[in-house]
Amino acid sequence: MAVLRPFRALRPVREKAGEMLALPYDVMSREEASRMAEGKPLSFLHVSRAEIDLPALENPYDIRVYEKARENLESFELSGALKQDEKPMLYIYRETMDGRSQTGIAALASLDEYLNNTIKKHEFTLEAKEQDRIEHFDHCDANTEPVFLTYKDDLRIKSLIEAWISSHEAEYEISGADSVRHELWPVDDDGAVSALCGLFDEIASLYIADGHHRSASAAKVGLRRRKEHPDYSGSEEFNYFMAVFFPAGELKIFDYNRLLKDLNGLTKEEFLNALEAKGFSVEAKGSKPYRPGRKHEFSMYLDGTWYSVNAPDALLSGDIIKDLDVSLLQDNILKPILGIEDPRTDKRIDFVGGIRGLGELERRCGEDMRLAFAVYPVEIADIMAVSDAGLTMPPKSTWFEPKLGSGLFIHKLG
Repeated sequence: MAVLRPFRALRPVREKAGEMLALPYDVMSREEASRMAEGKPLSFLHVSRAEIDLPALENPYDIRVYEKARENLESFELSGALKQDEKPMLYIYRETMDGRSQTGIAALASLDEYLNNTIKKHEFTLEAKEQDRIEHFDHCDANTEPVFLTYKDDLRIKSLIEAWISSHEAEYEISGADSVRHELWPVDDDGAVSALCGLFDEIASLYIADGHHRSASAAKVGLRRRKEHPDYSGSEEFNYFMAVFFPAGELKIFDYNRLLKDLNGLTKEEFLNALEAKGFSVEAKGSKPYRPGRKHEFSMYLDGTWYSVNAPDALLSGDIIKDLDVSLLQDNILKPILGIEDPRTDKRIDFVGGIRGLGELERRCGEDMRLAFAVYPVEIADIMAVSDAGLTMPPKSTWFEPKLGSGLFIHKLG
């Protein structure tokens, strides 16, 4: 059973939605957020990245950041730019990027289902990032950004969504700074809401696609509120967190690529020989960008030349985690040859989402890096298999696009 619960979204009035729409808080630096919000007093970055409205702080997690986020959110509501719906609803939400659309439902997910693993995870979280969103949600008394959930395709759900869209005008139809088109259809008919919720009752599991820190933080805020209200009934808003539920078949995962500062003291020839000694077949492809065409093939950029690097079958173990391309790369090249023991903390490695293209790898190798690896994208079936097994993927394994818009719907906890 998967809970899909309607809610009274706090959301921008139609004429202000385009001004408020922002990219998610975690895809930019403070400086980038400040530039994006410049001259845009209604940008939701004033809430999600409220430090842009404060003098530079030595501690990015200073309590003044969260107090400013609450102040800005309240200001948007008091000004009338944000308004809370009068009745609980579901919200059909469609994103279109480069001609491809993904259509989901913005609703509430269950805290208890997060805790009992009906909502399944595939990544570890970092305590500092968790604590940041815990304080942000708690001070704002709201889930200010949704978690990105997915589920196995169900044609009945798809049919109900398409039927609603075909007979109703979108409340919002706007484009963001990244040229992604966002459309929103509030589902205010009780019968339609009940039908959709009933179909999700038959969904066995939900999977976190993107937003492990947001979901973990939202869950801990909910547990904090339960402790503060030991007589809670379970129906309170803090027992749920905001998410968008997308069918798996509509999602696209991009590669998540690796950049290295150096060859760990090896010459180019020694490094290439080390790859071959590990059993990898290495073939030079020239100066034009080369993208891996299948699982267990990497493309590598070194000193102006692209290479195809293929993992030998002998390295495949049948283990679902060890056979992931990011694991093969880490366990057989990055760690033993290049000395990257922990990719989460080592300063000699960086990561670039595939949405930036192979040209970004070339650019970085011409500036502050020496070597780049592009990997074949993880498949959604891999994520579900790992999650079903109760395992976790290596860090920086998946990059979903398009990202969810920020500021189009907010879930108030009080």
